Amino acid sequence: MSTQTRIATLSLNPAIDQTARVPNFTAGRVNRVEWEQADAGGKGVNVASFLADAGLKATATGLLGNANTEPFVELFARKGILDRCLRLPGRTRVNVKITDPALDQVTDINFPGLSPMPADLVRLIETIDALCEDTDWFVLSGSVPAGVPSHVYADLVKRLRGHGKRVVLDTSGAPLAEATSSAPDIVKPNIDELAELVGRPLSGHTEVIAAARALIQGGVGLVAVSMGADGALFVEGGAVVLATPPTIEVKSTVGAGDAMVAGIVTGTLRGLDLAGRARLATGFSLGALGEVGPHLPSQEQISSLAERVQVTAL
Repeated sequence: MSTQTRIATLSLNPAIDQTARVPNFTAGRVNRVEWEQADAGGKGVNVASFLADAGLKATATGLLGNANTEPFVELFARKGILDRCLRLPGRTRVNVKITDPALDQVTDINFPGLSPMPADLVRLIETIDALCEDTDWFVLSGSVPAGVPSHVYADLVKRLRGHGKRVVLDTSGAPLAEATSSAPDIVKPNIDELAELVGRPLSGHTEVIAAARALIQGGVGLVAVSMGADGALFVEGGAVVLATPPTIEVKSTVGAGDAMVAGIVTGTLRGLDLAGRARLATGFSLGALGEVGPHLPSQEQISSLAERVQVTAL
């Protein structure tokens, strides 16, 4: 794998993930926080962090509010991530996650994000065009902020593919539906996002594979469908593999899908076959489940977790 390969991740709607541990959390009464942690987050930021943990050169771009950039600046500096994010007036949104170990529950409280202006998007496209000079891969991840057209990812995929770049897409809803026709190299929906995309519930591996193959026929190179504890299906050309993870202790589910994206990119750069990429990507995801915040354990631990993943050709 070339250590010179640079990957840029795009976060149109990043967030600060505020995690609070509250045993026996109850609405309508005073709750005591046992422990709390704030992390720079958003799907693209998470992917950049995981890639950096894997020893790859990552660049983060996207839209940050200039009133609360500190967690992002600190993360990028600590992990050696190149910061090419635009600063907008206002605050980056905050996602509060209340974890209750006693009841084994998680409560999410998500604040609204920034509302970029058309001129901000023009600046962002100029930044992405400049990154094309020394960037081989682009990962487009996460939701689209209010006021931004849903076809923004479709336009960016076409633009980047026109520059000869490899493009990974991880989003949902209308932005996913519109961008798949632009033929990204890799798409990673979860099973619910894929079901929404095809307009029907998906029951069993056969239906999931059929839906993934429809995307392949439309020009997508690889479709990875995450299914939580049931594992993930990886479909590429005529090949299909199922990666089934072992049972582990879960500290946080935040970023597990983003870690899988980072693992797919890493495995591709290592020249692994489909089964190898599925195994490594699931290992990355398992590693993220054992951490709070967008971090991976050591690569030795990732390798150990990956070895425990059962990969079956279907």
